[in-house]
Amino acid sequence: MITNRNELLATLFCGARFAILSGIMERKILVVEDQRDIADLIAMHLRDLGHQVDCVHDGGQALEVARDSRYDLLVLDVMLPVRDGLDVLRALRMDRVDTPVLMLTARSSEIDRVLGLELGADDYLTKPFSIPELQARVKAIFRRIDRQASGEASEGADERMTVGELDIDCASREARLRGRPVPLTAKEFELLAHFARNPGRAFTRMQLLDAVWGTSFEGYEHNVNTHINRLRSKIETDPANPRYVLTVRGVGYRFTDQR
Repeated sequence: MITNRNELLATLFCGARFAILSGIMERKILVVEDQRDIADLIAMHLRDLGHQVDCVHDGGQALEVARDSRYDLLVLDVMLPVRDGLDVLRALRMDRVDTPVLMLTARSSEIDRVLGLELGADDYLTKPFSIPELQARVKAIFRRIDRQASGEASEGADERMTVGELDIDCASREARLRGRPVPLTAKEFELLAHFARNPGRAFTRMQLLDAVWGTSFEGYEHNVNTHINRLRSKIETDPANPRYVLTVRGVGYRFTDQR
């Protein structure tokens, strides 16, 4: 187990460098990391995947750049000078900047990871991490984005669904409960829309990870549990006895088929 910064740097240097440039769409990524040597190494390995990468080193600059420039992904450290990563993420989501965010954190506390997910982060990595895992996470996020775009094109980006007292508008990416807006994060909305498009179908946590997060890494099923709990707290009158998102014992979850 790598336990300090020098070991992390050694791991980053030793990570396999993949020059997979053919057949991959170039994306624009912003890396926000105050330790410049680590930021440069992360950027180098993301460029190996064929992407354009910029780096900034404090939260204030990150917020300004992310607001003013269009990026396909933010790789955002939690511990930053000026403004921490969670504060940056919160401000971006309040400004309706929905750029996908991969959080990096040296903290092992579950509450920090849960807070990042609740604020709208798409995924997180806990330091120390390996370069292959970082690259895999980034590729998974982009696969999900491509799959979502393809799904919207085939199913109709202007799709609207009504289930009981719940209205889901995919064009505006908004949900309303009894006519009132429901403040969902991007991931919560995608999870809700996926459920509503498949009423009555039971999904395992791994299937939901693959469909909504674009990944099937074992050990990350708690991401699904966290988002299910948050979604229920916002759309269910009694989250302990849900009407819409139902638990299927021994399997996972399903959405009601009662219209």
